[in-house]
Amino acid sequence: MGFSGELVFGRSERPLIEAPVFGGAQEDDEGGITAWWPRPGGWQMWQFHGTLPDGAEDVLRAVVEWTGAPACVASVHDSDVALVSGLEPGGDEWDVWLNLPIAAEMLDRPLAELDASVPVGARKALSWARSAGVGDGADMTVIEKVLRSQETFAEELFDTFLDRLGFPAAVDPEAG
Repeated sequence: MGFSGELVFGRSERPLIEAPVFGGAQEDDEGGITAWWPRPGGWQMWQFHGTLPDGAEDVLRAVVEWTGAPACVASVHDSDVALVSGLEPGGDEWDVWLNLPIAAEMLDRPLAELDASVPVGARKALSWARSAGVGDGADMTVIEKVLRSQETFAEELFDTFLDRLGFPAAVDPEAG
């Protein structure tokens, strides 16, 4: 059984877990809430096992409002598939699926239909990344390739997606 829950990605000088929408939740070593390695520039990702009480869409809006910066949430199901939704202050929300064949099966939709949405999703995601101050060197073809790729763990594919959008690489906080 894989991971099911939400990955919340955003930028803040303070830990995102301190956003009011999380109601004082704390990181716990039991696996409920964990921080991934941070990325330079204040970018951070928090992993929430299970669904967020306020729902991914409301959490996304609240995080963007609290930070004043673009953010995204990946809703992961059993590590097999993820729906990634992003938002920037004053912008439109966008979403893309990761692991399209599994998403098509889960949604009972033709794979070709989901595949046809990849170019628009990639363009919107790249525009979002550029609004975050990254992505100038990102290649649309590479982003589309990531969106069409398959990985055993959708959460790792999400991390790769962020890398290809041009976000700085995560850094081990204990590496000096």
